[in-house]
Amino acid sequence: MAASTARLAARQLFLPWSTRLLRASGSGDRHVHVGTGKLRASKAATEVILNVPETRVSPLENGLQVASEDSGLSTCTVGLWIDAGSRYENEKNNGTAHFLEHMAFKGTKKRSQLDLELEIENMGAHLNAYTSREQTVYYAKAFSKDLPRAVEILADIIQNSTLGEAEIERERGVILREMQEVETNLQEVVFDYLHATAYQKTALGRTILGPTENIKSINRNDLVEYITTHYKGPRMVLAAAGGVSHDELLDLAKCHFGNLPSAPEGGLPPLPPCSFTGSEIRIRDDKMPLAHIAIAVEAAGWSHPDTIPLMVANTLIGNWDRSFGGGVVSEPASTFLLLMRLVGCKLAQIACHGNLCHSFQSFNTCYTDTGLWGLYMVCEPSTIQDMVHFVQREW
Repeated sequence: MAASTARLAARQLFLPWSTRLLRASGSGDRHVHVGTGKLRASKAATEVILNVPETRVSPLENGLQVASEDSGLSTCTVGLWIDAGSRYENEKNNGTAHFLEHMAFKGTKKRSQLDLELEIENMGAHLNAYTSREQTVYYAKAFSKDLPRAVEILADIIQNSTLGEAEIERERGVILREMQEVETNLQEVVFDYLHATAYQKTALGRTILGPTENIKSINRNDLVEYITTHYKGPRMVLAAAGGVSHDELLDLAKCHFGNLPSAPEGGLPPLPPCSFTGSEIRIRDDKMPLAHIAIAVEAAGWSHPDTIPLMVANTLIGNWDRSFGGGVVSEPASTFLLLMRLVGCKLAQIACHGNLCHSFQSFNTCYTDTGLWGLYMVCEPSTIQDMVHFVQREW
């Protein structure tokens, strides 16, 4: 650990100026004072906020929600968000949601894998999917005129995937190799440890990919059962943005997703709570030259009123690595971005001039009823104590 004198010296590295956000009397303009310089914000930022298209939301009879924002563009993005991630799994089937995502584009009863790839290519579109701890998402980026085809393809993938045995075995190998790659990504490893420690003995503590033994044993019946259990109307949102007519999207949803099963009598089972446990875990390996560290506190869930303030705080702290240099701001795109960077670069200045870390990255991870707000950093072992000290001062 660095000596206390080094910490005292590093404490003198605060910026020699302060930033203040003032409102001019009798004017709607805002002024940002930085040292002796003054920057006047135009009304552009306000206009951007006012020009955000209206979000329209409509439910189907089976509980599926349809949401859209029409910005009049020639392109669009449309996706299906499903409440089906590792939080909805148990120890025996952990990894099934991610496995199912891998099987999404391997062919349906209507399209072979090659047919699907050629159709997407000929549309000039992009088709992808990802799995998180609470959701599985399938989405397409396409020209607005191809919105009907994009929605139909998503519906076909979700409801009619063949889940062939040969494809399952092939993807099993792909996932096992992916797991090996993840083990070499120390940031991924640290965040898995963070969840396992913060949410001990709960579903949020499990990894998204699942344990190796589960991946080796998952079969077609497991995948079909997972779809039958979780792919229901009330767990889904069909959302689109860009050149999208809400009425058209709603009609497409009724046509292609209207037959999805709704909730059983009595409704869907409630999501088991995941209690946050303040704790610590250290995995020591003296052969590694750097320490990878994540520090977090419990944050708010998506619908909590504190979520937006925490997002702002996350932006203020920001992120930094040595390639950024000393955090000097030059030619920002807007006064708002200048303010964000000036306020948020204090920790970067300290880290840079004190040589306290190689990089840091603030994060705000939200879930339905909880979250993690904190900072991930990569340090020399000798500077951990000093870096943690200044991180805590920022909080």
